[in-house]
Amino acid sequence: MTPPRRRLAVAATTLTLAVVTTACGALGNAVDCNSAAGEASKITSEWSTAVTKNAADTDAIGTASQTAADKTKELAGKYDGQVAAALNDLAAGFDSLKGGDLSSISEFSSKASGFQSKIMEACS
Repeated sequence: MTPPRRRLAVAATTLTLAVVTTACGALGNAVDCNSAAGEASKITSEWSTAVTKNAADTDAIGTASQTAADKTKELAGKYDGQVAAALNDLAAGFDSLKGGDLSSISEFSSKASGFQSKIMEACS
């Protein structure tokens, strides 16, 4: 694996793990939060796979990022309040990657814990 691919793989994996490990604490919101977190995890996993697979193709990365942003926005539309806000923030993160810039992907992945925190706060 070439160094850029390795960095992308690590960055994408980090983001996927952050979303996957998100847990919802409040009983009343548990079902909604689990659904939202599960769907966000699926979207992020699909994005991660596409980015890792097409690490050298900035157009493919941009397309995968736009698709993930669109799916996350659609998911956010199903929720309200803080859950929707947290999902919209994640969508904005994907939106920022539309250009396929490798440094943006690394920066986005480093912000993954912030998205995780927002989703956890929305669920508590």
